[in-house]
Amino acid sequence: MIPFALGAAAIWLAGRAAGLPGNARWLMIGLLYLLCVALLILLPPGTALRRMLGGPPEAWLFLGACALLVAGYAKGLALLRARHRRDAGPVPRPQSAPIPAPAPQSAPEPEPDSFDPEAPMSDAELDRYMRHILLREIGGPGQTAFRRARVLVIGAGGLGAPALQYLAAAGIGTIGVIDDDVVDVSNLHRQIIHATDRTGMPKVFSAQAALRALNPHIRIRPYHRRLDTQTAREVFAQYDLVLDGTDNFATRYLVNRTCTELAVPLISGAITQWEGQLSLFDPARGGPCYECVFPEAPAPGLVPSCAEAGVIGPLPGVIGTMMAVEALKHVAGAGRTLRGEMILYDGLWGETRTLRLSPRPDCPCCDGRGA
Repeated sequence: MIPFALGAAAIWLAGRAAGLPGNARWLMIGLLYLLCVALLILLPPGTALRRMLGGPPEAWLFLGACALLVAGYAKGLALLRARHRRDAGPVPRPQSAPIPAPAPQSAPEPEPDSFDPEAPMSDAELDRYMRHILLREIGGPGQTAFRRARVLVIGAGGLGAPALQYLAAAGIGTIGVIDDDVVDVSNLHRQIIHATDRTGMPKVFSAQAALRALNPHIRIRPYHRRLDTQTAREVFAQYDLVLDGTDNFATRYLVNRTCTELAVPLISGAITQWEGQLSLFDPARGGPCYECVFPEAPAPGLVPSCAEAGVIGPLPGVIGTMMAVEALKHVAGAGRTLRGEMILYDGLWGETRTLRLSPRPDCPCCDGRGA
């Protein structure tokens, strides 16, 4: 195959020197390839020209098939980009400058006002999200739905950290994060959205800096405040979906009641030690609410927090990432979500179970409206 490689290189360089377009040069190399294959098939074995070309015809055909697959894949990507640009219209490519790390205890610069979730995606965004667009269940419409979605994550800690990172990486257009805590060194073994040099910074601003560095094509809204009834109603009404990664039952019940009142779907996760769980609570669309499944908080001390009982570092990443998957499925309308189901994960023994959940007719929160 050495003579063919030398001939192909000579054609490419000579064509380039003569100003021939790339397609014409590839066509000439393809004709040279077909000539070599034809000679290998037609010439009798043992001839000098056939020995010089080297390799049986089957090897040449396999090489050609691989080249066609690579060319077809590249052409398919180009067609996807062209189709999206044709449907959406031209849009200028955004110019994003590197974002310096903010100093501890300080809020980062405000988000730019130029973000428009209704605008068509730029070439940079199409390249970034191409693996999503190639998925049959997501495609261009699903990725556009991601860009237009507004998702609120409650807590920038163990569960919120991985959920925020994957939602931002996926291109969720508007991401809110609410937390009143600051980064502590004891958080860093599991809350990998934060960094050592941001110890002491409010978690929402630390998360905002990390997410802006990860994806400049989205909007991040940090809320450095404690969640109460009034704040919950004001903030939740601005979002299409809420992810709850808090670690106390009082906040979980407050979040559930507010989401139920506003008909906002809620993805709730919880972890302790080696175990985790998650579900989608959506009584407005036929599912149970959190209070249908947990009508009362457990007695004090019965379910210790991570600070009291400890937690294996990667566990929040497992459950938080699953929460992000459920969020993307819900936004894109892909597959079957966990509405009416709960996943229980035991990391110590590598076991996963799924429970069926039903609305409770006497639920004081949702009145069993999904029953």
